[in-house]
Amino acid sequence: MDLFGLEGKTVAVTGASSGFGHHFAGVMARAGAHVMLGARRADRIEQRAAELRDAGGSAEAIPLDVLDRTSIEAFLDHAFEKHGGLDVLVNNAGVEAGAKTYVGIDEEDWDRVIDTNVKSAWLTTKLYSERMQAAGKTEGNVINIASITAFRTIKGQFPYAVSKAALVQATKVMALEGAKYGLRVNALAPGYILTDVSKVLLESERSPTFVKGIPMRRYGEFEDLDGPLLLLASDASRYMTGSILVVDGGHVCAELPG
Repeated sequence: MDLFGLEGKTVAVTGASSGFGHHFAGVMARAGAHVMLGARRADRIEQRAAELRDAGGSAEAIPLDVLDRTSIEAFLDHAFEKHGGLDVLVNNAGVEAGAKTYVGIDEEDWDRVIDTNVKSAWLTTKLYSERMQAAGKTEGNVINIASITAFRTIKGQFPYAVSKAALVQATKVMALEGAKYGLRVNALAPGYILTDVSKVLLESERSPTFVKGIPMRRYGEFEDLDGPLLLLASDASRYMTGSILVVDGGHVCAELPG
């Protein structure tokens, strides 16, 4: 449906060199958007952008370090100077600290997770909003990539779960405060999705027990996020802001073990 299309829109995806960001770039390019892929690994995003162009999409790779304000500013300035603005910003960049408890994590890992998963999303959205206002833009769209670990977690996910819970609340506050600028801010909260990183847990000996906690009795796949992502990125969600779209096979609503 045209309502879910992204034709004529410019979309930026942070953390686009692998995982969700790599996949999301393809989804939105196929929906008609011009996609700016941002990440530190320039060779990876160059390769991905070339793949999308070869498949008939419109994409470009822009080096980006979300921990560096100057890099973020250059990334956003490129969008406004070359493309006349930015229709959708996907704050996808994120890291984990491994299986760390609140006792086991050190300050360096804590700072790295919080700065990457929370601070960078706030700062990128702030700088995006400032450029919207300066350019006289009255419509903008931010999608934060959260996680169901914001609502339910397991041992050993302390810094990651805390960062995603903070991102959920940041999404709501930015939606409240950004509405007067014409900015919509929503979040996509995936459940346990099979990725190269998560396979360590999801394909371990704990997997049969763990998957029983998911009502649909399976882990998610990248493609399960395509529809929800396009909903938030497109005009189909034009009256949505401050929403957290959970895609988890029913995991969050499942009964906790006794």
